[in-house]
Amino acid sequence: MPWLTLKRAPKTFDVRVTTMDAEMEFSLEWKSTGRHLFDLVCRTIGLRETWYFGLQYIDKKGYTAWLKFDRKVRDQDLPHEEPVNFLFMAKFYPEAVEEELIQEITQHLFFLQVKQCILNMDIYCPPEASVLLASYAVQAKYGDYDRSVYQPGFLCNDDLLPQRVLDQYKMTPQMWEERIVGLYADHRGMTRDEAEMEYLKIAQDLEMYGVNYFHIKNKKDTDLWLGVDALGVNVYEYNNRLTPKISFPWSEIRNISFHDKRFVIKPVDKKAPDFVFFAPKLRVNKLVLELCVGNHELFMRRRKLDSMEVQQMKAQAKEEKARKQIERARLLREKQLREEAVREKEELERKLALFQDEARMANDALLRSEETADLLAEKAKIAEEEAMLLAQKASEAEQEMNRLQVSALRSEEEKVVLEHRVRETELIALRIAEDSERRAKEAEELKEQLIKAKENEKFAKDKLIELTRNPLNFNYLTGDAITNEHLRELDMRLEHELSLSMDSADNSMELLSDNDVEQLSREIEKERMEYMEKSKHLQVQLSELKKEIEVLKDEDKETQYDKLHNINVEMGETKYSTLKRIKAGTAKARVAFFEEL
Repeated sequence: MPWLTLKRAPKTFDVRVTTMDAEMEFSLEWKSTGRHLFDLVCRTIGLRETWYFGLQYIDKKGYTAWLKFDRKVRDQDLPHEEPVNFLFMAKFYPEAVEEELIQEITQHLFFLQVKQCILNMDIYCPPEASVLLASYAVQAKYGDYDRSVYQPGFLCNDDLLPQRVLDQYKMTPQMWEERIVGLYADHRGMTRDEAEMEYLKIAQDLEMYGVNYFHIKNKKDTDLWLGVDALGVNVYEYNNRLTPKISFPWSEIRNISFHDKRFVIKPVDKKAPDFVFFAPKLRVNKLVLELCVGNHELFMRRRKLDSMEVQQMKAQAKEEKARKQIERARLLREKQLREEAVREKEELERKLALFQDEARMANDALLRSEETADLLAEKAKIAEEEAMLLAQKASEAEQEMNRLQVSALRSEEEKVVLEHRVRETELIALRIAEDSERRAKEAEELKEQLIKAKENEKFAKDKLIELTRNPLNFNYLTGDAITNEHLRELDMRLEHELSLSMDSADNSMELLSDNDVEQLSREIEKERMEYMEKSKHLQVQLSELKKEIEVLKDEDKETQYDKLHNINVEMGETKYSTLKRIKAGTAKARVAFFEEL
């Protein structure tokens, strides 16, 4: 019986990779390379623009290092821990975020990293720009501002402004929130991707954006900072990392090398002397060279035709953008139809309530008219009975007067008495006649009022009949609405319009012709012009905001970077104008200036 050989399972180790918004754990074989781990992470998060990113870790000596892709993971200077921790971060930055970043995931990761650098004060950001960036961050997180949903204080748990800005002004969190929300409300209609891109477009103009700083010394042993970014190599004074004193763009650099702590940059101009500086440690020179090589490769890559992969990605991104624009228009149309339906329903309900009130008032008027008519009829009957009674009394009085006149003839004494009684009887008869006449007039008036009441009753009944003939088919006496038919018709009409809108959107995606492409190009050009106008508007907003909070500024809390930034602003200097100015000199002059620092 042949011996069975059992294959041993390969030895593995665990790693933990943390991105700006997620955490992943993998089990790797002992022989896995850095490239294998990096590709595994990129596939997991769906990232294709891999050339900007790397895996960062803390080595055994406590220094920050980047994982090398061509070597085994375990052969690198990793700490003795398991799982081994890595940070997935942007290692290189684009020159123009809007033109170079293609995927949404790439844009999102850059947004999160730059936002964290600004909040950690690794990138200096002026106070007014910090508020504006915070408003875009809120738009990206919460969507459109809705006053009914977002009550005051809803941003209290969000980390939006650098602590340096909060300490520098005598303002409460509520005051900062009011200013952020004021700008946030202006971003209505922006998607998350658009808000993040606006954030990055503003952040890329900050002086410290995308710059890796290293402590160096020149031949005179002067402490300086070396900055490596997407455009080239810059040298800064030790107390000022905002404004470079010397700059070597990648196009003017021929070769880069180091020996031990000595680092040499050879300019393209062979007549110019080498640019030499000294790093405190050998590992710093290794890291500087690694970043220089990577940035230079990307610099050259941007100036060549895009590879097939990049062209494919851009085409897919363009199609996706067109699809999203159509989808967004469809959703906007749907939202408008919903709002119109809600408004129409509210209008119908308002009219319904109005008709209910009118019907109730007409019904009450009818009841009051009937009660008034009954009361007037009763009063008229009483008046007639009183008139008959008074007429009877008048007749009896007249008979009594005749009888007394006859009796008066009997005797003189009786005559005097009778004359006295006659006068009294005449007075009583006169009063009775007057009362009878007055009662007769009242009866006539009551009859007229009764006629008017009957006319009012007839008018109220006519109005009630007219209201009951209203198209809303409303039962005014019971208060029950019969408007469901109408509302169902509205919903059916709304669904029909929405289905037509969706069909047209699908058809437009399937039949994307050259005319559609031209129209899309015109829309892009229009967006560019709108962006120019928007930039001017933002500058005005920033200026107004700066003036508004300037009165609350605590001058004692102002940092060195704030003072340097204010000097640059007063001189009209920006990140790009400074680089343009310092690049104007020859490489020889720049090297000489560096050695004199």
